[in-house]
Amino acid sequence: MHPAYSVILFTTASGAGYGLLFWLAILSTFDDLPATPMLGLVGLGLAFGLIVTGLLSSTSHLGRPERAWRAFSQWRTSWLSREGVAAVAAFVPFGLFALGWIVFGVNRGIIWTLAALASAIMAMVTVWCTGMIYQSLPTIRAWSQPLVTPVYVVLSLASGAVLALLLLRIMNHESEDFGWLTVTLLAAALLMKRIYWSMLDAVPRDLTPGDATGLGRFGKVRPLEAPHTQPNFVMREMGYKVARKHAEKLRVLVQIVGFVVPVLALILTLAIGGALSIALTVFALLALAFGVVVERWLFFAEAQHIVTLYYGAEAA
Repeated sequence: MHPAYSVILFTTASGAGYGLLFWLAILSTFDDLPATPMLGLVGLGLAFGLIVTGLLSSTSHLGRPERAWRAFSQWRTSWLSREGVAAVAAFVPFGLFALGWIVFGVNRGIIWTLAALASAIMAMVTVWCTGMIYQSLPTIRAWSQPLVTPVYVVLSLASGAVLALLLLRIMNHESEDFGWLTVTLLAAALLMKRIYWSMLDAVPRDLTPGDATGLGRFGKVRPLEAPHTQPNFVMREMGYKVARKHAEKLRVLVQIVGFVVPVLALILTLAIGGALSIALTVFALLALAFGVVVERWLFFAEAQHIVTLYYGAEAA
């Protein structure tokens, strides 16, 4: 499929924002994170900015963005609609959590703890719904895989953890245990992505135009002429494909730059500490961001819709 940059920005930015919100909520509940208004303002403000930027960018991919509100009405059957409902619902506990931390200077206590936990839960529910938008499509072999949604969640947690770790180090808060947790999440994301690619490569491409038309029982089927005289929306959006040799190179790039480099940089920060650890954490964050953007571009570019069988593809 055609990798729309608006959707890439949406899934990467909002995923990181929800991940950051999750960890700030969890750390404030279980790690006695200080309720410093500045930390709350910067941390929760950054999470809010990433989430809103991602959500707004997703509407630019719509043909009629002004009708986006109608997507909320199909929550019973549509994961896209469920994502929208969950995203809006998450702002309620998020707002209460931010109010306590930034305005009243508290992030503990029954009300604020419940708000924090609800924010963390709704953040991951929203990310899960985002992943299920793609995993629920059986017409796209690359997406109809059991690890698609878990990878979305782990990438959100990992990118949010790196952001949270950077904030903790800037605020000079003890973060060694959380640093190791962040390294573990990055390693888990790398492992899950490698397994996903192995599963994807193992799935047979056994659907043919004969299967699509129902004429396969008569022999090999091929179109006599193109379905359209000029490119249309389906051909532009669904017919995009990336060469196998380029996909393999990009996979290696994602693994090395997006995961191995950040892991090594963060391990080094745990060994040296000090101001240099902040610079290395920033470096790890930039490498991770680059890797995740390339990974998400590849996620869309490698997706082939079975509708391409009607437009000349030999298998899907």
